[in-house]
Amino acid sequence: MELLLHSIKMDWPVLLPIFVCSILTVAVVINRYAFYNKNKRNIVESRYIQSLQKELAKGSLTGAEAIAVQCGGVIGEVTEEAVRIFAEQRKGFSRSFDIAAALATRKLESHLTILGTIGGVAPFLGLFGTVVRILYTFQDLAQQGNQSAAVAMGIGAALIATAAGLGVAIVAVIFYNSFQSIVKHFEDDFQLIKLLFLSFVDSEEAAEVKV
Repeated sequence: MELLLHSIKMDWPVLLPIFVCSILTVAVVINRYAFYNKNKRNIVESRYIQSLQKELAKGSLTGAEAIAVQCGGVIGEVTEEAVRIFAEQRKGFSRSFDIAAALATRKLESHLTILGTIGGVAPFLGLFGTVVRILYTFQDLAQQGNQSAAVAMGIGAALIATAAGLGVAIVAVIFYNSFQSIVKHFEDDFQLIKLLFLSFVDSEEAAEVKV
């Protein structure tokens, strides 16, 4: 504890950016976790896709839209947009849906770059703090002579910056990768919804060709 307090007292200008990074990491993690938890939908187990398929098979876009509204969240919003596109411009459905899905993905990926940046930068901030403290330790050693206790205290305080930087970076990278996996799951759901609507677009086009 004494070593930690000494490090904070002597190296606070270097430790401050790492502390700011830790605050940003916590804020982004809380924000994204709450957002993903609020929008989490299991469209397979809830038979969401099957319900949509039944309504589309009956030609009931109103019913499909009602199911989307009932689902809510990002999945519901994308499905609502898919119903609108399906009703207005079926021939260009794929491109228009991709735009809607990309906009939803942007919303899902919001702030994740902060975690990625902190994961890459924090270790270097810690290393910078360590180098600066070791340089000051050598300077004190040259001025005061060989004092083992002072050298040990200085080197120990220097390593705290590296440990802090690595700790923040590890947490940021873990959550960054975890959240990216969640975003990928949402993107897979978007593709599943797209394929569902495209199956009806293709079937209608095939029927028109036969006629």
